[in-house]
Amino acid sequence: MRHTFEHIVDWFIPQSAHLERSDLSVTRNFVLTHVFGPLMSQSMCVFLYRTDPDPGFPCYTVIACVCLFWTLPFVLKYTQSIKLAAFLSVEMLAFTALFGTYHYGGASSPCLPWLIIALLLGFFYFSEQQMLIVGLFALNVTVFFVAYLSTGFPQIVPVADLAIVSWISIVSATLYMSWMAIYYSHVMSMRSQIEKETERYLAANEQLQIVKELADAANRAKSVFLAKMSHELRTPLNAVIGYSELILENIPPGSDATKQKDVRSINAAGRHLLSLVVDVLDLSKIEAETIELNVETFDLGHLLEQVVATVKPLADANGNALTVQQLTPFGTMHTDQTKLRQILVNLLSNASKFTRNGSVTLSVRMDRKPTGTWLDVRVRDTGIGISQTDIGRLFQNFRQVSAATAQQYGGTGLGLALSQKLCTLMGGSIGVTSELEKGSVFSFCIPAEVAEPQPDVASDHALAPAALLPTARLPSALVPAALGVQF
Repeated sequence: MRHTFEHIVDWFIPQSAHLERSDLSVTRNFVLTHVFGPLMSQSMCVFLYRTDPDPGFPCYTVIACVCLFWTLPFVLKYTQSIKLAAFLSVEMLAFTALFGTYHYGGASSPCLPWLIIALLLGFFYFSEQQMLIVGLFALNVTVFFVAYLSTGFPQIVPVADLAIVSWISIVSATLYMSWMAIYYSHVMSMRSQIEKETERYLAANEQLQIVKELADAANRAKSVFLAKMSHELRTPLNAVIGYSELILENIPPGSDATKQKDVRSINAAGRHLLSLVVDVLDLSKIEAETIELNVETFDLGHLLEQVVATVKPLADANGNALTVQQLTPFGTMHTDQTKLRQILVNLLSNASKFTRNGSVTLSVRMDRKPTGTWLDVRVRDTGIGISQTDIGRLFQNFRQVSAATAQQYGGTGLGLALSQKLCTLMGGSIGVTSELEKGSVFSFCIPAEVAEPQPDVASDHALAPAALLPTARLPSALVPAALGVQF
C-alpha cells in the first residue's frame, strides 16, 4: 500500500527532481501538502457557505481558491519547476487569506492565521530569495490596506457567528504547521548528518593530500637521486667493459679458449648491465623532469642500418628473419638521434626475443601532413603475442605480461615504459595491437622535426594525429596508465 501511494506521489514529480535526494524530499512534501492541505480547509469552506446568509462572489471566490490548490501538483508535473509551483502556492495562499480576511471578519477573521503560514512557506521554499517573498507580501498587504481604507470591511457575516469557524481555522492551521515543522526538523536532521559526513570527508581528504604530497616528494627525491648517480654508476661499468676489451686484445691467438670465453662473458655482462643502468637512469631523469632532448640533424637511413646491425644477432640467435620495409624515401630528421635509436632497439629486441623461427618486420615511412612530417614506424612479429586481458599491463614501469613470461624470457620491464615516455618527450605516441599466439604490432610516430625540447613528459596532449596509427594506437583511456614493459 505504501509503495503504491509513493508511486502515485512520484507521478507528479519531474525526473530532474529525482537526481538530488533533498530536491526529491522537498518535492514529495509539496505534493502531499497540496493534496491533504485543501482537504483540511474544506470544513472552513462548508462553514462559510452555510453561515453566509447570501453566498455570493466572496464566498465562491474563497471556495474556488481553496480548490485551486489541488491543481498545483499538476502544474509541478507539466512545468517541471518546483519554484514556479511553490510561488503560485504562496501567492494563492496569501491572496486567499487576505481576501477572506477582508470579507469575513477583518482583524478577527478566521482566514488571517493562514497569512502567517503563507509567509513561513514562502521563506521555506525561497530561503535564498528572501527579498522576493518580502516584496510579494508587501504588495499583497498594500492592496489589502488600500481596499480597507477605501471601503472598510464589509459586514457579510457578523463576527460573533465566525467564532466556531475561527476555532476550526486555528486547529487546521496548527495541524498544517505541525506537519511542516516535523518535516523541517527532519530536513535539518538530514542536513546535519550530511554536514558531519562532509566534514569527515574533508578531514580525510586533507590527510590523504598530505600523504600524497609526502609520497610525491619521496618519489621525486628517489628519481633525482638516481639521476645524479649517472656518473658514479657508469664510470666503474665502463672500466669493466674497457679492461675486458683490453684483455681480449692482449690474449694471444690460439691461447686458452676458456680464458677468452670467460673474458667475453665479463664484457657481455658488463655491457648488458650498462644498458640496464642507462634505462633506469633515463627513466628516473624523465620522472624527475631533468632529461632534455639533444636535437640534431641526421640521416634516418644510416640510423636504421646501425639499429638493424645491433639487433640482428639476437634475431639470428632465435632463427628469425629480420626485414626492413622502406615505404617512402627516408631523408633526414631533426630530433634526438640517441633516444630514437633507443626506442627502435627496444621494440626490435622485444620482437626478436619473443619470436622463435619466425619473422620480425620493421616498416618505416615518412608521412607528410599539413601539420608537418611525421615518422611512422611499425614493428611486426610472429611471436607469442599478447592476450587482450594482458594488454592493460603493458607500458607500466617494471611490469611484464606475466610472471611466467618474466621467468622464461627475462627482462626488467623497463623497455616499453621508457619507449613510451621518450615518444611523448619527442611529441609523439606509441601503441600496440596483438593477438595471442599470432604475434604483435608495436607502432609509434614522432615528428620528423623537433623545434625545441618539451619538458612536460607526462602530458597526454602531445599525441600524434590519429590517422598515423589507424590500427596500433592504444585507446585514449589506456594511454595515461599504459606505460610499457620490456619483454
